[in-house]
Amino acid sequence: MLVQLTDSHLMEDPEALMLGVNTDASLRAVLDLVRRQEARPDLMLLTGDLSQDGSPVAYQRLRAHLRDATHPVRCLPGNHDAPQVLRQELGDWVQPVHDLPGWRVIMLDSTVAGQDLGRIGPAQFDLLDQALRDAGERHVLVALHHNLARVDGNWHDPMMVDNAAAVFARLSSHPRARIALWGHIHQEFDCRHHHLRMLGTPSTCFQFMLKDGRHAIDPRAPGYRWIKLYADGSIATGVRRLDAGVWAALRGQAAPQARAA
Repeated sequence: MLVQLTDSHLMEDPEALMLGVNTDASLRAVLDLVRRQEARPDLMLLTGDLSQDGSPVAYQRLRAHLRDATHPVRCLPGNHDAPQVLRQELGDWVQPVHDLPGWRVIMLDSTVAGQDLGRIGPAQFDLLDQALRDAGERHVLVALHHNLARVDGNWHDPMMVDNAAAVFARLSSHPRARIALWGHIHQEFDCRHHHLRMLGTPSTCFQFMLKDGRHAIDPRAPGYRWIKLYADGSIATGVRRLDAGVWAALRGQAAPQARAA
């Protein structure tokens, strides 16, 4: 069992609000839900935008929120993170390959310094190629922050991986590549590209959606994705969200405006 959490957007001030949400409080609530629902996950994967401002204390609080975890935790950066600070504070979580029974999880850094879009650079392609070659008979899940597939046209798609076709070419040539998993889009996504299952996951804070063809805030509650990985390469997966009453209580204050993706 793998649990994915994404886009927590923690800030230096733990009481700060972003789009009406205290991101620390919403993350704690989602983690409480994980503890109630998933007794023994084999891996917790945090897929970027862990912090909104890249502050050291934000990453330190994230570690504190997970201090009781008995399962491995792995993370990768998003466009709002400060990758160097993330590695300084969470270095033991930043490991690009993690093997589970019958499966290999490969974590790619899709960030581009100073930009919101994503790109897989030469060093990351080298990492991917080597990890795929060394996977042996394991099935493969590739995780990154930015979306590889188009989602909503006028908002996240200009900020997706801009060389996604090259990534798909690599993965399409590997018969045991099964899943591409990402965050960034703050919404649930499930689609197929040939033999590859593509999954996006809601944020642990606020959500986005298309409404009348335009980008809008989605009132649905935050949550996480669970994935069961089977020996034959098949999976079972779903999204669990906070109870509506819990979410309503977390949104009980007016919001300053802030940019996120």
